[in-house]
Amino acid sequence: METDQNRVVYWGTGRRKEAVARVRLVPGDGQLVVNKKPGDLYLQFNPTYISSAKAPLETLGLENEYDILVTVHGGGLTGQADAIRLGVARALCKLDPDNRQPLKIEGYLTRDPRAKERKKYGLRKARKAPQYSKR
Repeated sequence: METDQNRVVYWGTGRRKEAVARVRLVPGDGQLVVNKKPGDLYLQFNPTYISSAKAPLETLGLENEYDILVTVHGGGLTGQADAIRLGVARALCKLDPDNRQPLKIEGYLTRDPRAKERKKYGLRKARKAPQYSKR
């Protein structure tokens, strides 16, 4: 928590795969701004991505009380949307510790541990092998 021009700002960091999202919750009217662009435009007007990013606020009924300001990089849109969701959930926990329980029940505070598997020698990718030739 810090003050920014006489208003309280709550920070949260979310990660998924290669995506990292730094989220600020600022008192406002429910706007989503990602990398200085409107959230709808950045998330390509995909309702799944947009609802995923705003889901923690909707769970607590605060969707029209805070603006979400995000700086995100790395990964693809799915990973970035899920990283934003985790960052928003963590910021809401800093806003009020009582928010933790409902967010935990919904699974918004769990970081998805899945990551890309490393490439092995002798293979083309992590598991893709060259074609086998009997003769």
